[in-house]
Amino acid sequence: MSLDRTDAALVAALQEDGRRTVKELAALVSLSTSATHERLRRLFATGVLTGVHAHPDPAALGVGLQAIIQVHLQRHSRDAVTAFRDHALSLPEVVAVTHLTGAVDFLIHVAVRDTDHLRDLAMEAFTTREELARLETAVVYEHAAKVAWPVYTDPA
Repeated sequence: MSLDRTDAALVAALQEDGRRTVKELAALVSLSTSATHERLRRLFATGVLTGVHAHPDPAALGVGLQAIIQVHLQRHSRDAVTAFRDHALSLPEVVAVTHLTGAVDFLIHVAVRDTDHLRDLAMEAFTTREELARLETAVVYEHAAKVAWPVYTDPA
């Protein structure tokens, strides 16, 4: 689905503050409330918008340490890649899984209580996997995420 400028403005506004009401969004994009509601319904129905999420403070949740685990697989079959990805995504400590080209197969962003928790996670959840060739762990000093995705509109 291609987005026009109004769709793009709605997506950007919701990324900035997902708690905005339809009335506030309508005023922002200069449409009626009903027209804005219909556009939002279409953006969700087509999968452009998949949800609206809260962004809690990790420390308030008990996260004392974040790390990036670089994963190198033994083989690169579709089954091995899918099995490893699905396993990583099933772990509550995993924040994000990124499958890459190049020397590293996956980057796994994890959030844990402390270094003992990180060691236990690496040893119990990853090194026991048959797909794994090796892993390298890097502690995150600071994590600053840009919450908003760029929105590209139809050039026509």
